[in-house]
Amino acid sequence: MKICRFNRDRIGLIDERGLLDATELLDRRPAWPLPAGDWIVRQIPDLLPRLRLARDLPRLPLDSVRLDSPVANPGKIIGAPLNYRAHIEEANAQPAISHGKTFTSLDQLGLFLKAGSSLVGPSEEVRLRFPDRRTDHEVELAVVIGREARCISRQRALDHVLGYCIGLDMTVRGPEMPGYRKSVDTYAVLGPWIVTADEIDDPHALELSLDVNGERRQRSSTRYMIFDVARLIEYASSFYTLHPGDVIMTGTPEGVSQVFPGDLMHARIERIGEMRVRVA
Repeated sequence: MKICRFNRDRIGLIDERGLLDATELLDRRPAWPLPAGDWIVRQIPDLLPRLRLARDLPRLPLDSVRLDSPVANPGKIIGAPLNYRAHIEEANAQPAISHGKTFTSLDQLGLFLKAGSSLVGPSEEVRLRFPDRRTDHEVELAVVIGREARCISRQRALDHVLGYCIGLDMTVRGPEMPGYRKSVDTYAVLGPWIVTADEIDDPHALELSLDVNGERRQRSSTRYMIFDVARLIEYASSFYTLHPGDVIMTGTPEGVSQVFPGDLMHARIERIGEMRVRVA
């Protein structure tokens, strides 16, 4: 099942004929204080059987709506730096990326957090904040947590996944810590929808790519991740509780490069979909 958020406050289901508006099936008026995480994502795992049978819902052409980030309010956007060996080699070979550092492995570097305010959807633009500095694209498989996870073992980790999206982890190059350089407004793009975990039997066998203005810049497969999805969930949940709607960006492969105003990025992940995002 593909679940999207559209026109700011509507929830949709995507099928071969377009979009079904499922908004009225969800409770959008929670009591205060809100539970941790995203209120809508928290409801979806228990609603999935009903959503799969829902067919008499208002239908809209997909090209008539604005697709927003499928998660509106993630409690955390978690990044996995250098989770592909070829990208580690690339980063260490380019001073513009490494800035005098030597990158090793994820278990030595740890994870980082991106600010929730950096999040946008595929219908928005990435707006370069520092035109005098290099900003790079990084296409990644994004994991959306569906159920609370705290100190979860690798064997049970995938039980806590709602689904998967395409993520763009935009990055200002420089000497600062990653969580600072990657938290600029619009520097986290999530979309075009969540594909539920039952439709992705193996998240570690997905081709992913990114083109800029029609030129291929990144192409790889999630099978080359150093920490797979289950290991990332185990690792992250050993430090902090994962709540429904939290997003884990699983790292980018080699081929990162600078983008400029006017560029059009075209990101694809097998079995999830594709999205085009303009740079402004």
